[in-house]
Amino acid sequence: MAPVVREKFQWKELFDEVVTSGLCTGCAGCVIACPHDVLGYDDTNGVYKPLHLEEELGQSDCIHGQKGCTSCTRACPRFRDWEPQADTHLFGRAREEHEVSGIAKDVLLCRASDATVHEQGQDGGLVSAILIWALEKGEIDAALVSYLEGDGTSWKAIPGVARTRDEVLSSAGSRYTYSANTMAYGDAVASGAEKIALVGMSCMSSVPPIMAARKAGKVARRLSLNIGLLCSKTFDDAIFEELFEAKYGLRKQDMVKMNIKGVFQIWMRDGSYHEVPLKECHAWTRDGCKLCPDFAAEHADISTGGIGAFNDWTLTVVRTDRGREIMGRLVADGVIETRPGDDDPGAIALMRKLSRVSRKRWPEVAVEAPRRMPPLPPKQPAPA
Repeated sequence: MAPVVREKFQWKELFDEVVTSGLCTGCAGCVIACPHDVLGYDDTNGVYKPLHLEEELGQSDCIHGQKGCTSCTRACPRFRDWEPQADTHLFGRAREEHEVSGIAKDVLLCRASDATVHEQGQDGGLVSAILIWALEKGEIDAALVSYLEGDGTSWKAIPGVARTRDEVLSSAGSRYTYSANTMAYGDAVASGAEKIALVGMSCMSSVPPIMAARKAGKVARRLSLNIGLLCSKTFDDAIFEELFEAKYGLRKQDMVKMNIKGVFQIWMRDGSYHEVPLKECHAWTRDGCKLCPDFAAEHADISTGGIGAFNDWTLTVVRTDRGREIMGRLVADGVIETRPGDDDPGAIALMRKLSRVSRKRWPEVAVEAPRRMPPLPPKQPAPA
């Protein structure tokens, strides 16, 4: 019998199969995993993609990859059989068809007990409460989050590191434009952090387990807590000038808060409130979101999102043993309040519906697993 030859997939395959095919979400997992620092990240003009920095061999190939380096493909949560590999690493099995929102242990409604955290956080303030508690308890040394650039009036989201309560609260709130929070990893390590939390969109939340499953090095070992944000899409930064200001006269420097609850909600500095139909926003959907099949952050320890009937509670999906342990200790310490997820069945139904919509995006030319879901039941005829 011929010996089994281990295939060594590198940047050349990643560039062809993910970066230039439309599958790349811009999560930057490959960038932070590169041990040779030859991958950069372009976040200008709505690009949000990795790029090869060395002139030798050009954009589409890598001399280190030709010599056997495979770190980038082992870190990519959209390369080849990423979903079953991450599932098996986290849960010991692959997702079944009916689990359209991913494998879960518990579904809860949660909110921060601390009034300040609750008020400054998005919806129930759960993510802020988790990070503050984890920092104070020594569960993590730092968190990879997003901030608003400059004084906040540009509404451009940028990756950053939170190490204190004040920094966590400064990062609170939703942006709906993209920030590859993984790109703050280097700053966290440079500050001495060894136990790091990642807060990121669904695509980013698959980075730590796929790195661990494919043994992509010490980066995965440092990412010790993974909090995912339910996400159907993000928008290009141009939406502020080209839609909100051009059509509605809403200048981004005058905005103080935004949310999505069936419509794009915007609160202004003068106290006014405005709603923009989501259909009008679709033209500004970021390219990296158009083929993403994961609405529910299926590979996070804890997945969170502000969907459903209750604006001050966060829909929370506890997925891993690590997530369940953290949630139990938060409740025991009085840091958060919880209710059964069944208190808001509409939120769970909406999560499943939006998960189905996202899975339909995954192209048939790619691996099959992310598209797998049961058929919808036939529609019942209307009563005569």
